[in-house]
Amino acid sequence: MDALLKEIRERRGRQLGEALKEQEYFRAQYWQEKDYFLPLRLEWRARMTRHLFHLFPDESILEIGCSKGQWSDKISESNGHANKICAATFDPSDYEKMSDGGVPDNIEPVLLDAFPGALADRKFDYIVGWNLLTDDNCGPLLLEVKKLLKPGGRLLFFDANPWNPYYIMRRFLARVVSFVLKKREEGDSLNRIDLFTILSEVGYTGIKILPYDFVYPPIPKFFLWPLQNLSLILENFPFVRNFAGALYIFAQKPPVEGAKRKMPNLAKHEIFKGKVSIVVPCRNEEDNIPSLVENLLACYGDYIHEIILVDDNSRDKTAEIATVLGEKDSRVRLIRREMPNGVGRALRDGYDAVTGEFVLTMDCDFQHILPEFTGLFDAVQKGADVAIGSRFSRDSVLLNYAFTKILANRGFHIIANLLLGKHFRDATNNLKLMKRKVLDSIHLESNDFAANSETGLQPILLGYNVKEVPVSWINRSVDMGFSSFNLFKTGPNYLRVLVRLIGRKWRGKAITLPKNKKK
Repeated sequence: MDALLKEIRERRGRQLGEALKEQEYFRAQYWQEKDYFLPLRLEWRARMTRHLFHLFPDESILEIGCSKGQWSDKISESNGHANKICAATFDPSDYEKMSDGGVPDNIEPVLLDAFPGALADRKFDYIVGWNLLTDDNCGPLLLEVKKLLKPGGRLLFFDANPWNPYYIMRRFLARVVSFVLKKREEGDSLNRIDLFTILSEVGYTGIKILPYDFVYPPIPKFFLWPLQNLSLILENFPFVRNFAGALYIFAQKPPVEGAKRKMPNLAKHEIFKGKVSIVVPCRNEEDNIPSLVENLLACYGDYIHEIILVDDNSRDKTAEIATVLGEKDSRVRLIRREMPNGVGRALRDGYDAVTGEFVLTMDCDFQHILPEFTGLFDAVQKGADVAIGSRFSRDSVLLNYAFTKILANRGFHIIANLLLGKHFRDATNNLKLMKRKVLDSIHLESNDFAANSETGLQPILLGYNVKEVPVSWINRSVDMGFSSFNLFKTGPNYLRVLVRLIGRKWRGKAITLPKNKKK
């Protein structure tokens, strides 16, 4: 009986391998003959992989159907060649090219004639694929992928969007050609509903299937620049986004209950060691504070001079938890504010308490993007006075960001760029690392979320070297609580900040008020 079951598994593995080999062949053919945006697309999707997985060094990645390893190479490059990548192909000639030095040393080429085949006994933190999920192989492939993932491991697949008009036309013509010439035909892509159903049945959690990428042939090359800038809006535009060129499929194998992700030390620059003050405004953040502080100390403990938790009149146990954390580590400091509330007021109180040479400001829900903070430290180490985590570059990732907020943010920055004569994409994110001299030069006048625009615009107008670093932004999950940000209540205050600063600039007055002058 065991021998019979083994024979069945091997036969199914060979069948799945043949199907994946065909998909790899069709994709390689499309890349070579039609996708003139491919070099850019490889970079975009590599950086998106890094941001979606929040990659730590040494975590392992498997790419299925890698062809010549082009995407594996870009993924490796996006994280400084710090990850072990297994590049699995079904094409012997592509395998030979990779084995002959066609990829960096941290990439392991593997030749497969079945799936999982030679990978059957291995486990990976992450698995990625490109145009592999079809109506014929989706279920069996996702089932085998789940077996290859470690508990808590994640997958990311990019596949054609079957609702895209160009895809529909291309598939129709392909069917006609294959019928007339009796050629092989690639499998059909699945829609979001079918994909979600299959992923759920296989047992994945945290499933996200979203439209992605409006830059694809036959769009002319000269439309690249405007489409790059419009793509973020189109990808989040209700109804319109359903016709994007691709889908990205993201899911997780359920982790072991109570298991925590290993947090490595990311503090590599001597210049920051023991000199960074972290200011975190907190309101009703009892669920987020413990893990945030724990992970900050694990990843950047060598940098941290102090973590200043500013409790903005929380109604939960935020202050009590912060006090306990301070008893465990003296670098954790609690500031308890009195009424009235406000992010701007909390930031001012936190800044007044800073004693370090560098200041990192962040929100409590940034705990999942800690690996991306390395870009901020790299930028300042290379000479920037301020590094801002930008959510709106082409290399950034936005998940579940309200379309109205995108429009308001893009409108604000277009006006600011035009009127101030400066170019920046995201001055309003609260994720910023600045030198102490910059902190001493700015003065926050806003009492609410609009203060985040002041911490970005004031250094720019004061002539400091401000560098934007791509980061991801993922909306809070249910277990993280809810943000108190209200666009319609706070949005006008952002415009008031802009008008106030523009007025001072045009009239030749000081950009900031003296710090001892109350508004």
